[in-house]
Amino acid sequence: MIGAGVHGDDLPAGLAAPTYRVAVPPTPRPLPVFPAPATLSSTVTSLARDFGGVVGISVRSIDWGWQIDANGNRRMPQQSVSKLWVAMTVLDARDKGRLTLDDPVTLTRENLTLFHQPIAALVVKDGVYRTTVRELLLRAMQQSDNTANDRLLTLVGGPEAVRAFIRERQLGQIRFGPGERLLQAGTAGLTWQQRYSMAGEFQRARAALPPTVRRAAFNAYVADPVDGAAPSAIALALARLKAGELLSPSSTHFLTTVMSGTRTGRARLKAAVPPGWSLAHKTGTGQDLGSRTAGFNDIGILTAPDGKSYTLAVMIGDTARVPRDRQLLMQAVVTAIVANHR
Repeated sequence: MIGAGVHGDDLPAGLAAPTYRVAVPPTPRPLPVFPAPATLSSTVTSLARDFGGVVGISVRSIDWGWQIDANGNRRMPQQSVSKLWVAMTVLDARDKGRLTLDDPVTLTRENLTLFHQPIAALVVKDGVYRTTVRELLLRAMQQSDNTANDRLLTLVGGPEAVRAFIRERQLGQIRFGPGERLLQAGTAGLTWQQRYSMAGEFQRARAALPPTVRRAAFNAYVADPVDGAAPSAIALALARLKAGELLSPSSTHFLTTVMSGTRTGRARLKAAVPPGWSLAHKTGTGQDLGSRTAGFNDIGILTAPDGKSYTLAVMIGDTARVPRDRQLLMQAVVTAIVANHR
């Protein structure tokens, strides 16, 4: 079956791929649950409580089965953390034989989104850019490219396909929004127009809005985010990914390897990872309104030199603290995990 075999796009050029029967990856046996380290639990609770604003932190030991949650059940704005669920949906389609990583994909100006989209320069240059599913996954997960992500989203059937994957895998309190363009337009109080994809157009339209409109839209999104997810659900989903419950072994390895090469958020969780440890992660950052940000996040899988792993989600839904303080909060969580590792 696919879950135990080699995908055709993993083979060297010229070799034919073997045929496999599609099957859902096997569910590993449940791990025994041991109590979480008291010092780590106390530290995580204090960090979330004392930071100021809306903060949720979850830490889970993959090897021992315990999970620490501090405001972990509140849905926080995910922003680009939600690219993880798009990537999983794409790789699930790969596992089912519906696509390969080397399938060709074309992008035109109509596919452009907004904010961070490095691939836009390649599209605008000739009006069309030809690429592959593999490249789009790399750009979406490692560079957090919004256009790459939305093109993948379209490829697998849109937001409902991602929501179906979340439901089928029973991932719990994880919402998936309407796609980058509609999400960001709604957060700003705008109705999406494709001209907003061109440099500076969205920002100019947003700046022209009455402050009351902008503030009302921002507050409504932060209070009940359409892409909201509970840190506890994300930590558990990452543990299930690592354990091989969500994707085939080949796709699991591909995704976690890609996440290990994430280039964004170097001053967040990554900055506190000591030598010998590794982190596979995904960041997310929303729009600013004054000193506030509609989601400032980092989630990932932290692995010790002895092979033991932890999943963690640090999500700041709303705070007046400056970005440097937010980064230091995330680093403090990693530092506490490392200090209590046994």
